[in-house]
Amino acid sequence: MFSFITGKLFNPLVIEDFYRHLSLYTGSESPSVLGKLVLFIWFCLCSFVLRPTIFGIQTWTLPLSLFPHVNFLRPKLLDSLRCLIQALWLLSIKQRRPNRDSVQNGSRQGTIRNFVWIGFRRLLGLPMSSVHSAIDWIERLAEKKTEKTSSNCKSARLDMSKILLTVLIGLLSLLCLSVPFGWQAQVIFVLLLWSMAMLIRRLPGRVPNLLLIILSVTVSCRYIWWRYTSTLNWDDSVDLSLGIILLMAESYSWLVLILGYFQNVWPLKRKPIPLPKDVSQWPTIDLMIPTYNENLDVIKTTVLAALGVDWPKHKLNIYILDDGKRDEFKAYAKEVGVHYIRRPTNEYAKAGNLNYALKHSQGEYIAIFDCDHVPTRAFFQITMGGFLKDDKLALVQTPHHFFSPDPFERNLANFRDVPSEGNLFYGLVQDGNDMWDATFFCGSCAVLRRSALEEIGGVAVETVTEDAHTFLKLHRLGYRSAYLRQPVSAGLATESLSAHVGQRIRWARGMAQIFRLDNPLMGKGLKWPQRLCYLNAMLHFLSGIPRIIFLVAPLAFLVFQSHIIYAPALVIVLYVFPHMVHASLTNSRIQGKYRHSFWGEVYETVLAWYIARPTTVALFAPEKGKFNVTEKGGLIEQAHFDWNISKPYLVLIGMNVIGVSFGVYRLSWGPADEMATTALNLLWTFYNLFILGGAIAVAAEAKQVRRNHRIEVDIPAVVRMHTGHLYPITMVDFSLGGLRVKAADNSIFDGQSEVEVTLRRSSEDITFKCRVMYREESSVGLQLNAMTTKQEIDYVQCTFARADNWLIWKQQYEVDQPMNSFKSVLLVGIKGYERLLENSPRAVNKVYHAIRTFISVLFGYVSSFRPRFVQLKDY
Repeated sequence: MFSFITGKLFNPLVIEDFYRHLSLYTGSESPSVLGKLVLFIWFCLCSFVLRPTIFGIQTWTLPLSLFPHVNFLRPKLLDSLRCLIQALWLLSIKQRRPNRDSVQNGSRQGTIRNFVWIGFRRLLGLPMSSVHSAIDWIERLAEKKTEKTSSNCKSARLDMSKILLTVLIGLLSLLCLSVPFGWQAQVIFVLLLWSMAMLIRRLPGRVPNLLLIILSVTVSCRYIWWRYTSTLNWDDSVDLSLGIILLMAESYSWLVLILGYFQNVWPLKRKPIPLPKDVSQWPTIDLMIPTYNENLDVIKTTVLAALGVDWPKHKLNIYILDDGKRDEFKAYAKEVGVHYIRRPTNEYAKAGNLNYALKHSQGEYIAIFDCDHVPTRAFFQITMGGFLKDDKLALVQTPHHFFSPDPFERNLANFRDVPSEGNLFYGLVQDGNDMWDATFFCGSCAVLRRSALEEIGGVAVETVTEDAHTFLKLHRLGYRSAYLRQPVSAGLATESLSAHVGQRIRWARGMAQIFRLDNPLMGKGLKWPQRLCYLNAMLHFLSGIPRIIFLVAPLAFLVFQSHIIYAPALVIVLYVFPHMVHASLTNSRIQGKYRHSFWGEVYETVLAWYIARPTTVALFAPEKGKFNVTEKGGLIEQAHFDWNISKPYLVLIGMNVIGVSFGVYRLSWGPADEMATTALNLLWTFYNLFILGGAIAVAAEAKQVRRNHRIEVDIPAVVRMHTGHLYPITMVDFSLGGLRVKAADNSIFDGQSEVEVTLRRSSEDITFKCRVMYREESSVGLQLNAMTTKQEIDYVQCTFARADNWLIWKQQYEVDQPMNSFKSVLLVGIKGYERLLENSPRAVNKVYHAIRTFISVLFGYVSSFRPRFVQLKDY
């Protein structure tokens, strides 16, 4: 019997199998004395007490599955505590193997949200098929109205019944917004509207957008009414003054919110109108490329692409408008066969350059491209059809699409799944403007009717945003505009944050000048929807001062104990948070593809300080300010932190840190009845600090030394080796200097120094000679050999100017989820402070790294005690 027990307990095969499992987990590590003792005790349990297999696995390997964070070969002093915590976790939380199909398909069955949703459906007895049918019917009706709008059919006059109904709805709305509630009634009201919003946001189609807008407007209007009637301290002059300043900033934000809903309520989604088959009916076009101080290399791609657009050559004239008076530009124009115009003076900057060219050309239509914007071959095929159908159409505008990353995308490389700053305007706002015939000229990638321009005396010169002002004048004369959302051209984004800010300063100053000199609310010619759309465009650039007010507002209470919102903390929460939540939910639903929640505040904060002064000056002295050219094609030789542009952010951060210090003091030693108010203001301050951290993160400039930006694609091609063999390949990216390709087997490039790559342009195959520069496992880098002008044109036509190159928006972003966006904004805020400390003076940097190392070690040690999920076959 003894020999049987010892043979079973000390069976070499058993021990060997156990050590084999342990070695998979721990490598070649040998057990310590304590480890041997633990293993001996476990062997005894396995042999005499436990079953051979538990949960479908061998018993002696069970600790490796149940306690994956404990090294049983070399146990530590506190491993017993880790095992105890893990055991309690395993006993209290059921461990399950996830359903792979549901994870892959994105199914969320069984979640609380779905349970609530199904419960509401059953409780209300809603036949969802009927609801969806009703929504579809409403959308079809709206689409018919939209078609009538786009075809410029006059709407019928409102009859008396509609007027009475409108008045009745207005009175009921006023009653809903203005009736005061106790806090208990406000809680019920808030929960009711929130529940409705959570139900509506799950419905498909565009009609739910309207319902969400109604709920958001209701909550926000009730909030602003409450702010005006119940939250100002009239007994204290300081509180009253600071409270009115904050209230004005909130009123501005409320107005922009309402105007934004109106502007984007039903984007038109206009489709291109085909051209007549008879080419003789096609008009003549002057394609103008204005330049001033750009490098010649920047404009080459644009000129070469323009030479290959699909339009009769005798009906297209290409002009380089050189305000820089450079002989090399003149020589290049002659070399490639395009016109060159140099004016003797430089007054009115770009507007003056265009007006001078108008006098020296004669095309029926004017196509304008900034020197870095590359048109595709199909640009005129898509944009010109509408002009031949509508004599009053004076503009067809297309998006400004960028193939190079802007400062946010480049400097925040870890957050490239977030839509870029310009996506909202060109993806949604201009499309929304088109519904109201309020699309305006954006300076490039557009076609204008010459006769309309001549009627207003050419491009507007009174302001530095000559583009928007020009079409405001044309809209006043009854001309119409159109917006086609398809990107049929692409260009370079600003390379640095300073250049980006400089460009936005010009836009902001110009919009403020228009607001002051040619206010859309005044004067004749505009329809009221056009007035509101132009008003919102101009108000958007007045956000500098309100944004700064929001960034410092909580300091009024934390530092000076000034009650700028004179109300109990609970009541503030019951009014402020519903307003913010409904606005976030609604905008997430409407803007989700083009702007993720909370990121707009980061973009506004970056610009706030810099646009506040020029817009204020422009409102009082609109004649001041000059046109500044946006620098394109520059390089950033070394990664660095832009301390100069960060100064205002650092000042605001310092002020908020002081506010936090005062807040902590008030929480510890302040009056007990102000604890809730102090905590609320501290939360506001911490949020501001995270937003400012995001602005700091963008100021850390990443290195950018590539003159020729690479564009990722997936285009089939053919490679010819020196032996004459042909192989199919795929071009994965390209630039002006070369391309990167991949083949089913990249070894075909072994021993090849030069190859010929054949690309297809329409029905034509064009071959380019290349040198093999490098070969990786996944791709091969090829450099283009020297090319003739004809070959350069062909290459640009096969790459940059492909008709389908930009039809898919730059990135297919994930649908916005407000909480995930909030998390990403917090992370980028933390990243900003990390970059700030990393670029600080050496002494500060050393302290930071020491603290960071200590915290990392401490966090790692503490986290070693946290329980782990396990996956067992039959658990």
